[in-house]
Amino acid sequence: MIIDEEQRFGVGHKEIIKEMKKDVDVLTLTATPIPRTLHMSLVGIRDISMIETPPEDRYPVQTYVVEYNESLIRDAIIREVQRGGQVYFVYNHVKRMEKMAEKLRQLVPEVRIATAHGQMSEAVLERIMVAFYEHEYDLLLCSTIIENGLDIPNVNTLIVYDADHFGLAQLYQLRGRVGRSSRMAYAYFTYKKDKILNETAEKRLRAIKEFTEFGSGFKIAMRDMEIRGTGNLLGPEQHGQISAVGYDLYCKLLAEAVREMKGEEVPEPVETVVDMQADAFIDDSYIPGENHKLQMYKRIAAIESLEDKFDVEDEMVDRFGDIPEPARNLIQISYIRALAGRLGFAEIIQRGREVRMKLRDSQALSPRVLMIIVNENRSRLRLIGSNPPLLVLQLKEAAGTEALSAVSGMLEKIKDLQESEIKV
Repeated sequence: MIIDEEQRFGVGHKEIIKEMKKDVDVLTLTATPIPRTLHMSLVGIRDISMIETPPEDRYPVQTYVVEYNESLIRDAIIREVQRGGQVYFVYNHVKRMEKMAEKLRQLVPEVRIATAHGQMSEAVLERIMVAFYEHEYDLLLCSTIIENGLDIPNVNTLIVYDADHFGLAQLYQLRGRVGRSSRMAYAYFTYKKDKILNETAEKRLRAIKEFTEFGSGFKIAMRDMEIRGTGNLLGPEQHGQISAVGYDLYCKLLAEAVREMKGEEVPEPVETVVDMQADAFIDDSYIPGENHKLQMYKRIAAIESLEDKFDVEDEMVDRFGDIPEPARNLIQISYIRALAGRLGFAEIIQRGREVRMKLRDSQALSPRVLMIIVNENRSRLRLIGSNPPLLVLQLKEAAGTEALSAVSGMLEKIKDLQESEIKV
């Protein structure tokens, strides 16, 4: 069974469909998985694959979150129409849509406007959509019926009225209706003038503005999960909070339970001490908001692999710009701690131009791996045969970035040797 646009289906719907035939393989497709589905994938209950290559000749959609302003809206519409393009104006109040259409006709009298919503008859709706596709109209005033499935390359400006009323996945799906050609596209998410947004709406709008790169759907879904919670894995609720034990502990317990059910060995958690002489922090000038900063500290602390490290770096560049050296050092240290912990190191401690890498016990690395790595790097690495063994790495530079690169590079060499040893 293949479910496209998975976020449009409730959990109950999908379970009913699966009940029609037992033991059926299910493939769900979506740019923005609901929190419950995403969480089940992250903890290993479901497999997940991501398509990260964007179509050729596409540009990220220029995204603006602004108060509704008639002069701004007029400029946006006129600019698009003058370059031969068309506009979506999403107004999700069907009963008041004709009044809004009249306001728009007064605001931009030179623009041909059509309206479309789900309460129209099929024949009328089809006729309007075909006419819009054939460019008989310049602007389509519509409800969220355009959210999925529409592919009109000539429409490259989107205006959403009362954007604070929409969910994060909805906003992302709506933005996906534009930018489907080689032209630059624009999305304006507006809210009423002087309106004080509630905290959740503000987080959603901030997220849609921050994540503009191709493939941001997964990051959007991750942020949606943070805002809404992960849901009830054993029931139909798609959102919620695991308040009894806390989210992080819950995830760890669930991941361990999944591993045990798969027959995999659950490793004992061991903390690796990393003490390097490098500035490692997130400066206020780079990420000014405390909430954002805490989120990024949490993401950095959760790094477990090189892929995780790259994901965090990509996210920080996408959201906040080029990463300053102290923040990059912090990411590198977190990666070193995770890699060293997996290899069996208890301590990585720098003293001047010397880094002492102490193993947890004599069985952490095989004698053969230790001998090979020391022989291959004899000029800068030596082994002290204590119990447990100790590797001492000589650095060319004691400065932070160079030292961190040297340590992570040495750990990666040890990891490659160990993996080849296991295969043999």
